Amino acid sequence: MLAPSFLRAQAPRALASARLSLRSLSTTPRRYNAQEKQLNRVSATITQPKSQGASQAMLYATGLNEDDMNKAQVGISSVWYDGNPCNMHLLDLSGLVKESVAKAGLVPMRFNTIGVSDGISMGTTGMRYSLQSREIIADSIETVMNGQWYDANISLPGCDKNMPGVLIAMGRVNRPSIMVYGGTIKPGCNMKGENIDIVSAFQAYGQYISGEIDEKQRFDIIRNACPGGGACGGMYTANTMATAIETLGMTLPGSSSFPAESPEKKSECLGVGEAIKNLLREDIRPTDILTRQAFENAMIVVNILGGSTNAVLHLIAIADSVGIKLTIDDFQAVSDRTPFLADLKPSGKWVMEDLCKIGGTPAFSSSSSRKASSMALALLPPVRP
Repeated sequence: MLAPSFLRAQAPRALASARLSLRSLSTTPRRYNAQEKQLNRVSATITQPKSQGASQAMLYATGLNEDDMNKAQVGISSVWYDGNPCNMHLLDLSGLVKESVAKAGLVPMRFNTIGVSDGISMGTTGMRYSLQSREIIADSIETVMNGQWYDANISLPGCDKNMPGVLIAMGRVNRPSIMVYGGTIKPGCNMKGENIDIVSAFQAYGQYISGEIDEKQRFDIIRNACPGGGACGGMYTANTMATAIETLGMTLPGSSSFPAESPEKKSECLGVGEAIKNLLREDIRPTDILTRQAFENAMIVVNILGGSTNAVLHLIAIADSVGIKLTIDDFQAVSDRTPFLADLKPSGKWVMEDLCKIGGTPAFSSSSSRKASSMALALLPPVRP
């Protein structure tokens, strides 16, 4: 937990996932000096000087008025594109975020970046472009944030490499930032009434050629594995990274476990404006949140949930963006002392929506330090003799 602002000098910098969340959501009145009241410290570079008249003329052309020139500008970066269920709904979510930011008295400025679907490109040479998309996402958000002089960033990622991409950019730019995860997909359902997901579709071909299922059953799986928008439903890379990033403290509570097409996800988007405004007021930056202890917390949660090994690659890169050196040995040290508890796909039975139903990542994080908890029991794997 983050200590109150008047104790920050004495408080440890190590934070759990509630760090950003509690500070950004606080409604306690505070006193600010003249510098703290100036939320537009960065954008004032182009909105205030008479010498930047051309900058101001172009901003007026986008619809800004005189009052807007004195407000903080928030870059809302979305990894939206039509061709992937993980990302296809992000334009709509970014619209809700824009509404929330404007309601908070800030200027929302939406922009987009690219993405590659691992689920679509898997098994083809298209996967050669997957990891490099992480770097393009990071570079493009960093470019726009610095080139346009935005005071803060809210990023909406969806698919696997999106999450580390936006976090790397946040670390490099180091201005008040919040990630809003696009959310998990709901499970599909086959003709037998069984829950299925994207891995069911991957496995269907092997089952078909081995004679385990026929063509009708194979096509039924393919047709119904992905019922709508949202990232792959098990503890695959997208949900692993979203959970790790919530544990790091860079999202609001529950962001990693709220399904993409849920009232909770919409409420999250509609509440993020006040959250980013509070971060601006207190000048809380990613380097204040992304500490070595925060990364250790994330590694613990990844191990407990049985997350993707891609977390090793991505957390090391995110840590590097804020000047922290993580190695594979750090992950091994955490793994050696951390139990595996969650019976989540692909190795287990449940999906991310099931975790949400029992309280999501906040409930899990609050209980993960205890050896036993009623919350964790629902996801425990069967006892082996």
